[in-house]
Amino acid sequence: MRLRKEIIFITTNAHKVEEIMDLAYAEAEDITIEQLEYDYPERQLDAIEEVARASANYIMENMEIKKPFFIEDSGMFIPVLNGFPGPFSAFVFKTIGNEGLLKLMGGKRGDARRATFKTVVALCETSEKEPILFVGTVEGKIANAMRGEGGFGFDPIFEYKGATFAEMSTEAKNKVSHRGKAFRKLLNYIA
Repeated sequence: MRLRKEIIFITTNAHKVEEIMDLAYAEAEDITIEQLEYDYPERQLDAIEEVARASANYIMENMEIKKPFFIEDSGMFIPVLNGFPGPFSAFVFKTIGNEGLLKLMGGKRGDARRATFKTVVALCETSEKEPILFVGTVEGKIANAMRGEGGFGFDPIFEYKGATFAEMSTEAKNKVSHRGKAFRKLLNYIA
C-alpha cells in the first residue's frame, strides 16, 4: 500500500486549484492537495522564474508551514509586443483585461499574433532548501476576439490549434496547457 502524500497549494485563485485537483485526481491518486488562501505580495521582476522563486522565499520567511507547499505564477509572452505582458500578466489583466490586450493586437495578422503561455511552479519541501522550479509552456496565438465560456484570465483570447482555452473543458486544457505541463512535472516529482 502506497502512502498518501500531502502538499499545500498557496493561492487565492480557485480556478488554478480546480485545474490541479482535476489533474491530480486523474493522474496521481496518492497525492492530496490542500489549498491555503494567502495573498502574498507578488514582486514585479523581469522573469517569471524570479517572481516564483521570490514569492516562495517570501512565504518561507514569513509563514510557518509544516508541510511541503508550492506556489504558481504564469505569464503570456507576445513576441510582436516584445514579450509583453510576460511576468506582468496578472497586473495587465487586472488593468486592461482581454479587451485591452485585443486592442494592442489590433491590425496584427498571421505570425504577428503568436504567443507563448508559461507557468512556473515553485515547490518548497523544507525551509532549508531553495525552491524547486517546474516550468511548462505552450505555443499558440492571440485570437481575433474573445471566445468561450470556460477558463479564466487570458483563456478566452489564447488560441491553441483552433480553440481558445476558454472553449476547452478543464480536462482537455490540462492535457496541453502551460499550467497542466508544469503541474504534471510537479506531481511526477512528488510521486
